[in-house]
This record gives sequence, structure tokens and C-alpha cells, in this order.
Amino acid sequence: MRILIVEDERSLADIVKKGLEEEGYIIDIAYNGEEGLYMAENEPSDIIILDIMLPVVDGMTILKRIRKTGIQTPVLMLTAKDTVIDKVSGLDSGADDYLTKPFFFDELLARIRALTRRNSGVKSSTIEIGDLVIDMAAREVRRGGKDILLSPREYALLEYMAINKNKALSRTFLTDHLYDQDFNLDSNVIDVFINRIRNKIDRRFDKKLIHTLRGSGYMLKG
Repeated sequence: MRILIVEDERSLADIVKKGLEEEGYIIDIAYNGEEGLYMAENEPSDIIILDIMLPVVDGMTILKRIRKTGIQTPVLMLTAKDTVIDKVSGLDSGADDYLTKPFFFDELLARIRALTRRNSGVKSSTIEIGDLVIDMAAREVRRGGKDILLSPREYALLEYMAINKNKALSRTFLTDHLYDQDFNLDSNVIDVFINRIRNKIDRRFDKKLIHTLRGSGYMLKG
């Protein structure tokens, strides 16, 4: 899953980036509002973490601009202010959630998971597809009651497909949302990871969950 952080406090942005990358997220950073607006409008993101007080273009203006152009990416607003009027203004402008600085990193993670569930229509932190169970909070996977060990990259791909279950996902779409800007788009890494995941969750079972769609990509369905 790919997250855009728009935050001019570099030390905070870099700490959050490092922590989220350790959790398996792909992170893009903009250190001012102008750069953040450009990236929000032109780069694929699953969630935007947006500070309100930004140089050049403030966060509220960015939020209003992207909503006006039809971009519905979930936005988590960050602010040093803890007043009702600021929160109301942000939510009325199209923000999906609000977090006051300073904050605990675990709370940020919980809010990101909640936004992910809300945006995908998932009601809890656990996704079940047939006898496959994915616990997004614990980052654990089981099938048929047995634990399945996945690498961070394998887990990220499987979780993203689970969030988008029953949808055709092209290789380019998966690459855009799971790898950073320096990734080689001509690489067959998605196919490699799909094969690895298949060997772990499908090989010993009669019912296959990962399906190849000729000319379209892949789909996870029960």
C-alpha cells in the first residue's frame, strides 16, 4: 500500500516514513505544499497524510483542490492545533480523519488501518476469503487453520489483493501501489511474488484463490 506524506517538519516526516516502511508501506514524501499538491494530483496513493500548516500551499487548500478535481483518496489531516473549529473545517473540506501532533505512532497505524478498511468496505481488521484469513493488525495469514509465513513484500501484495478481492488488478496497478518511484516497471517482480504466494497458500489446496486473468492481471477470490 502506498502512502503520500505531506509534511514540512522533516524530522517528523522522516521518522514516520521509516516507521511505516518497516510496517511494509511504500512511502512518498513532499516537504512543502506545492510539491504535495503536485504529487497528490499526479502520483497514485492509497492514503494521504497531510499537514495543515505547510509552506507555499497550506494543507486545507490542497485538500479542497484535490476534492474539487474528484480525487477521493482518503486523507488523514495532521495539525498542531487541537481546536474543534479546525477539526470541523478539515472534515467539512473533505478530510477523512484528523490527528493532533504530537501523536503516538501506534495510533497513526491504527488510523491508517481504519481508513483502509473504510475505503475498501472491510468491516474489521480481519479479511476472510474462503478459508484464508488475513489479520491486518497482526499481519498474520492462515489458511485452513494453519499459519502461513510470508515475507514483508509477499504479505503486502497479498493484503492489497485481499482488500481489492474479486477485482481484476493489472501488473501496472499493483506495481504503482506496492513499489516506489524508482522501481523498474519492466520488471516481472509481480509475477515472481504471485508465484511465491501461490506456492504458500494455494499449492496444497484443491480450491485455488489466486487467479490469472489473461491480458488483465490477477484476482484474489474465494
